Formats: sequence, structure tokens, C-alpha cells
Amino acid sequence: MYTIASFFAGVGGIDLGFEQTNKCKTIYANEFDSYASETFEKNFPDVKVDQRDIHDVPEKDIPNVDIFIGGFPCQAFSIAGYRRGFEDEKGRGNLFFELVRMMKAKKPRVALFENVKNLVSHDKGNTFRVICNELEKLGYYYTYHVLNAMDYGNMAQNRERIYIVAFKNKKDFIKFKWAKTVPLTTTVKDIIDFTKKVDDRFYYTKGKYKGDIYERLVEATKGDDPKNPAIYQWRRKYVRKNKSGVVPTLTANQGEGGHNVCIVKTKYGLRKMTPQECFNTQGFPKTFLLPKQSDARLYKQAGNSVCVPVIHNIAENIVTALSDGEDS
Repeated sequence: MYTIASFFAGVGGIDLGFEQTNKCKTIYANEFDSYASETFEKNFPDVKVDQRDIHDVPEKDIPNVDIFIGGFPCQAFSIAGYRRGFEDEKGRGNLFFELVRMMKAKKPRVALFENVKNLVSHDKGNTFRVICNELEKLGYYYTYHVLNAMDYGNMAQNRERIYIVAFKNKKDFIKFKWAKTVPLTTTVKDIIDFTKKVDDRFYYTKGKYKGDIYERLVEATKGDDPKNPAIYQWRRKYVRKNKSGVVPTLTANQGEGGHNVCIVKTKYGLRKMTPQECFNTQGFPKTFLLPKQSDARLYKQAGNSVCVPVIHNIAENIVTALSDGEDS
């Protein structure tokens, strides 16, 4: 069994993808957000989440493990954010160097990092160049790929993310192959229930939100048949119908009344996706437990997480590379 240390663990989406191989086990997790930590512990009861700021975690407190995983905060690099990168005033861009500190001390056999695809082009490529240089200085062999959830995870979500895999051993690196595309058979009907009425709090009604959001939604969806599933997106100043037949990229602010929110139209009216539907869209299994927290916190956790089937796809290939390396 390959052991894992999880950083910026969130609710454990990356952990779950690895554990689904039945050959990996998370034994340490660090997550600063207490609400995400509660969700993590509910689903990984054997792990007590270290909720300290990662800057305050001594290297000696990290167990020796085979695998490091982490989706270091992406707001500093995201198109949806301010794209300040390492200069982010909240310090989020610099958190990658905390992972470097841990890797230097613990020397895991392999590390997987996830981030927004804009990381590659941020600051004309300088940000990503720094990251690659740091991995090289640590003596790691790395490879990266931008994968879309609907192409590599069979999930009806248009979600492109960059995945970086770094190996300490060159033999492991050579044996690693990126996941192949898989047919998209999952539809929005599999992750969103268009047939039943959900709680009233999820519906848009006149006067519920500031401005004329409701009126714009009604106008933009006028004439569309509610019997045919349709997903829309509120984009700051306009409403866009998603004609690709998948859910637009989920964001952490999905639960808010304004920007970048996915809208569902059914015979019961216009509504937001429920938190459960958001977790469904990320490929979390129905057995995944959600604690009793506010909708806003659950939306944030789902939006900040990963597409689990994509992680599982990559993890299977990492495990194969590691096991083949042991046999050689």
C-alpha cells in the first residue's frame, strides 16, 4: 500500500481518486479551512486533519510517505481571479514554495499537483517556469498535462485543469504514461435531477437578489422547453446557454447570486444547482458524506475541489509506474 501526504487537502477529492485504486492510503492531511476539514474527516475517519497554516508546520511533523498530493490554491493564477500569481497580496501564490520545502525534507517518490490551466501562461510563462525550476533543483523528473473532465473523467463538466506529476526516480518517470481519453457517456441528467422540485431557497424569484438578475434570466431563457434539460450561466452582465450539453466549470462562488453561477431550468422554475448536484458534477460518489453546513460553505468546497474520476485515471497510471519500477 502506497502512503500519501495530502496538502491543501480540501474535502479530499485528490485523496479519494488515489484511494479508489485500492493501492493508496492517505495517512496525513493538511487543510487550513476548518469546514473543509470537517468534510474530509467525515469521509476519511482514520485521518485527523492538521489544520495549521502550512507555514507553521515543521517538516518533522510530516510522516515519511510514498506520495505527495496537493491542489495548491489557484485563485492567484485563475482567469476568474486577479491573476497576480506569486505577487498575490494574500500570499496564496507563494504557497507552492511550502510544498517545495516539504518535498526537500521528505523526498517522496512521486508528487501530483493540480491547478488551473492558466498557470502555464501566467505572467508570460514565468510563473510556471519558476515552478519547473524548483522541481528540477529538488532532483525531480516532471511532466504536465492539461486535462478536461469531460474528456478524461467521463464527467459532464467542462473543466480544464493542469496536472503536474513529478518522480524522484527516473525509472518511475520513464514508465509513467498519461491517461488516455475516455468516451463521455455521463450526461447532465445523471448529475442534476430535472424532474423533482428542490427546496425553495435554490430558486430565483423576483426581488430575491439585487439588480435585475431574475428579469434577465427569465428573458434569456424565454421560449426554451423546460422538459428538455438546459444549463445556463450567469456571467457578470449576461446569461449564456450552455450548448455543449455539459455543466460549465464549477467555481467556489457557485452559491452566490451573481457572477459565474450555473442555472438550471425546469418546469418548477429557474434555480441554482444544489450543493449535492455540485459534488455530483465533480464525480464524487453518492456515498460521499456532506456535513450539516451552510450551502455557501458546501458550494465553496465543491467548487474548490477536483474532478475525482480524472484523478483516479491519473492515479492508476502512477501506481502502475511505481509498481513496474519495483519489478524492474
